Amino acid sequence: MLDPAAAVPAGIINPDGGQAAKRFDVYRNNVAVSLSDALEAAFPIVRKLVGDQFFRAMAGIYLRKHPPKSPLMMFYGHAMPQFLRRFPPAQTLGYLPDIAAVELALRHAYHAADATPVTPQEFADLAPDALMGVRLRIAPAVQTVASSYPIHAIYRANTSDTAPKPVMQAEAILITRPAFDPELHRINAAAATCIEALKSGQTLGQAMATADDTLDLGQVLGLLLAQSAVTEIY
Repeated sequence: MLDPAAAVPAGIINPDGGQAAKRFDVYRNNVAVSLSDALEAAFPIVRKLVGDQFFRAMAGIYLRKHPPKSPLMMFYGHAMPQFLRRFPPAQTLGYLPDIAAVELALRHAYHAADATPVTPQEFADLAPDALMGVRLRIAPAVQTVASSYPIHAIYRANTSDTAPKPVMQAEAILITRPAFDPELHRINAAAATCIEALKSGQTLGQAMATADDTLDLGQVLGLLLAQSAVTEIY
């Protein structure tokens, strides 16, 4: 279906009994166009950064290397960040795979299951000596992306007319969904490491130990609680 050079499968015939090559080519083309359209909808910032012509050509290659694994097109494009890291024409834009990862994370956050958050008081009621031993269940919508590029600034610059010009520096992003739509927050790499450790089920003390000394644990916990991102303390 996705190989334009492949022969028409046996048994696909016209009413006169002849091979329906033209009809099948139309269908094959429609499938490719539909998948390209799905990728355009999934990665609008990547498309904006590289231009329509480049994106369409890239999508044509991607969809043949990575056909859908799910009938739900909202999840199509799962391999785009890895694909872009290996795609020679995109090598001059080193930040492009991480921008694709941000857009992918935003989609996962949007479609994630709902979860009831804990209240700040539940956290405040914890005994100080028990704090480092507790585990926090993080809402399914929470995602992090860390990069050696200014991915938050690049994303904002391409979605807002008033955003400042990106400064070339490492940035990380926390994505939350306190209500209906995902929200982006700039954090540092240490915070992203800590949050991912919490998501994996590590205790607060263990998660803190995974990050370097640039981690501001109070700031991380405050942000998670304010964004309704903690659903259980156990």
